[in-house]
Amino acid sequence: MLEARTACSGATGRNGGHTKAASYRAVLDNLRDQGDEEAAKIVRFEYNSIKAIHAFAREHQIECDSWEGETVDIVYDEGQWMRAKKAVSEIRRVLGDDDPAAQYKFHGALETKERFLVDGALGSVSYSAGSISAYMFVMGVLELALKKGLNLQTETLVTSIQRSDSDRKEWVVETPRGSIRAERVILATNAYTGYLYRPVRGIIVPLRGTVAAQRPGSGLPKAGLDSTYSFVYRNGYEYLIFRPAGSRCAGDLVIGGCSTKAPEEGLYEWGTTDDSAMDPVIGQYIHDSAAEYFGSQWGEDHPDGRIRKQWTGIMGYSSQGFPLVGLVPHEEDLWIAASFQGSGMVLCFHTAKALVTMMDGKDNEELDSWFPQAFRMSADRLKHKFRGRLHEKTPMDIEGRSQL
Repeated sequence: MLEARTACSGATGRNGGHTKAASYRAVLDNLRDQGDEEAAKIVRFEYNSIKAIHAFAREHQIECDSWEGETVDIVYDEGQWMRAKKAVSEIRRVLGDDDPAAQYKFHGALETKERFLVDGALGSVSYSAGSISAYMFVMGVLELALKKGLNLQTETLVTSIQRSDSDRKEWVVETPRGSIRAERVILATNAYTGYLYRPVRGIIVPLRGTVAAQRPGSGLPKAGLDSTYSFVYRNGYEYLIFRPAGSRCAGDLVIGGCSTKAPEEGLYEWGTTDDSAMDPVIGQYIHDSAAEYFGSQWGEDHPDGRIRKQWTGIMGYSSQGFPLVGLVPHEEDLWIAASFQGSGMVLCFHTAKALVTMMDGKDNEELDSWFPQAFRMSADRLKHKFRGRLHEKTPMDIEGRSQL
């Protein structure tokens, strides 16, 4: 396993750790494009994947601040509110009312204000979710893998992959430290995949996301919040989690998103791969947003200041809104698991299971029963260039910006 920087130093280790599917927000599009069976499969896949992450952490005693509970989407836009009601109704239709992945509750404006401490919302939707320290979880998984024989090489940037001239069954992986020959190669490089494999340039496109850790205002509950949040408006949302009891900086808030609040709805963040910098407009909005959402409930800022730390990470998006998983078309033993749509906490865990199942030669009806067809890599998916983020109306052609 080759890491360009230190272990888990990319977007996985930088994200807020929200194990939240919010499947209802995409289900209407998936029903239209994929049909009832596949749309239901995607909903169940997302729900089961986040449950599996927490179960794995418990089973292997990985200390990663794992928390499971309720999340709530605070909705401010009438169109989003009506769409949420229709979407949940459709999920219940295709999954059945008793399916664990179909359990949603709607709350009116008054209940939302009193229970979730926010002003000005039309209502809210609550359902099962959780949070986890992605960095601590992945480091725990790596420790288990190292004990089983994984050879992990950090600070080892891969500069190219190509077929061997002397043995066409081998891949040559070039790094500044030398070359490695391998019969099989997995591209688990998400937003950066186009740098190593040109056919996916413009198919997988980077997007820089921004996150902040904040000290809570004095008016919020001293014992901490008891739900994670998303704040949903017409053209975007922010998510917010709390650091659970017993964790470092317990009670702190971690908030991310906000890119559509920038000029041109954050268009210039697409195609950006520099996670050492931050857009000042987005950074300021994140600084202000939690206090504005909680309004009079926020109270006074902490004496040490509101922001503990702000940072960015690079996500990978595809034109169709799904990961690309499986054998790369027209290549022998080049595999891919990438383009997690900013939802790696929901998609990565069972996607990895599916990929290994394929590589073990067990790509059969059992795998098809739970792994969505829409996630599979195919020659057809290489035809769909990125022209705009799924579920948004802003047309764009940023293939040129994604040349990395």
